[in-house]
Parts: sequence; structure tokens; C-alpha cells
Amino acid sequence: MVLLLLCNGIYLRRLLPLSLIDQTKTLSDIMNSAQKETGTVIRRELSAVNTIKRPAPYARIKKRHLVAKRIFDIAFSLLVITCLLSWLLPICFILIQLDSKGPVFFRQKRVGYRGKLFTCLKLRTMVVNNLADIKQASDDDLRITRIGRIFRNTNIDELPQFFNVLLGDMSIVGPRPHMTKDCQDFTNVVASYHLRHSVKPGITGMAQTKGFRGPTNDMDSIVLRYQWDIFYVRNISFFLDLKLIRLTLLQTVNAVLNKSIEMEELENKLTISPKPEIARVREVNKKMVV
Repeated sequence: MVLLLLCNGIYLRRLLPLSLIDQTKTLSDIMNSAQKETGTVIRRELSAVNTIKRPAPYARIKKRHLVAKRIFDIAFSLLVITCLLSWLLPICFILIQLDSKGPVFFRQKRVGYRGKLFTCLKLRTMVVNNLADIKQASDDDLRITRIGRIFRNTNIDELPQFFNVLLGDMSIVGPRPHMTKDCQDFTNVVASYHLRHSVKPGITGMAQTKGFRGPTNDMDSIVLRYQWDIFYVRNISFFLDLKLIRLTLLQTVNAVLNKSIEMEELENKLTISPKPEIARVREVNKKMVV
């Protein structure tokens, strides 16, 4: 034991700055001093992270890219609004009104660039309820309507956010915006969670292309989503945006085709033995939340 303490003392003297080492101090004094100084440094770093009022240095350096990104956002969103939403939204309006009572659009305050709140637009996929701003949707959420499950599975409910992109509140690619309660809860898990606000939130992002969609149920999903969001912030580039857009389109098409094939198979079996398969159809509908 004495030999172990001596070895630890020699090791600490090699690692600690000379200002902490005094020949008259004991080993316990040296360790206490090191712990105090380390704690001060950590508190200083966390304080700096939690009081971010401007983008991180690595985001400010790429000003040319951010200008090009904004030009691309405007052009792409105008193209989608003109060529797609001009005829698709009226159809969605009719389907939503036939399915359930309430407004067509769902408006919610989300945390955006530099922590600024903005109104995020979505097509309503749930019945009108008082928990929309505090409770995430789950796979078996009874609030989700029938047409809402289809919209969520195909990401159609996110299409109105192209208007947010056109207004400058969002970008095509970036970390997904969260409601204020989720941001507060996630910050309690990851102290530097505000770093993801160094860039504008996006309709799609790195975490989503890696499979992190839907509700965030545990600490692992929070940390892993944050990891991919920060990876995007640190490596932001025009070519990375194009790659993520392509991956999102492919994943959406695959999700639609896979669900269509699965539903067609179940419908064919329903003609043979209807009762047992009804439960399977309902189970598939429950899993149609992305």
C-alpha cells in the first residue's frame, strides 16, 4: 500500500502543473488541489457552452457555404412549393377534413437558430388535444388519425415546412427542431446540447438518415442523435447536404414501397381468413409511424 501511494504521488507530480506542487504538501493535499482546479475548469467550460449567443467558431468560418446554402434553400423550396405542394396540399386538406375535425395545419413553437423560437408548420396528423406541446407521439398513440399515420410514414406531414425554409426559419438540411420542453429535457442529459443550434434546423438531417426518427424514449437515443447532429455541424458542406437529401428521398420511397407491399399481402390474406388477420393489419398500422 505504501509503495502504491508513492507511485501515485510520483505520477501525479509528473502530470500536475508546478504551481500545484509544493514539496511541503502531502499527497492528499496535492489531490485535493488538482480536483478543485479541474472542477473549476469544467464549470467554466460548461458555463461557456450553456450561454451560447452566436454560432460556434467552426460554423462562422464557413460564411461562403452558409450563403450558398441559403440560396439553395430558397431555390429548392420554391421548386417544391410550385411543382409539388401546389396540387398536393389541396388533396391533403380534403383528406384531413374528411378524417377528423380540426385545423388542417398544426402550428407549434420550436427552438431554432441560436435558440430563437419560431412557428413550425406541419399537416395535422392527430386529433386536437391538449398534450401536443408536451408529449411526444408514440407508435401506439391513440391521438394519431388514420390518414395521419400515412402522412407520418411518408413524411408528407413535414412538407409545409418548406414555407418555413422560404421564410428563413429553417433549412432543407440541418438538425431537426424540437419543442421547448424536449430541448429542456435533452439539455439535462447533454450539457452542450445547445451547440446544435449553431446552424438552422432542417426538414431532414444527419440523425434522421441514420434511422433516428420518431419519439426519443431513452438516454441512448438522445445522445446518439446529438452525436450525429454535431457531426453535421462540424462537417457542414454543400456536398454533404446533397448526399443527405438523396438519402432522405431514397429512404422515403423505400418506406412507402415496403408498407404498400406489406399491406397488399395482408389484404390478400384477409379474403381467406379475415378474423386472425385483422389484428395483423392493426399491428401494421401501429408501426406506420416514422
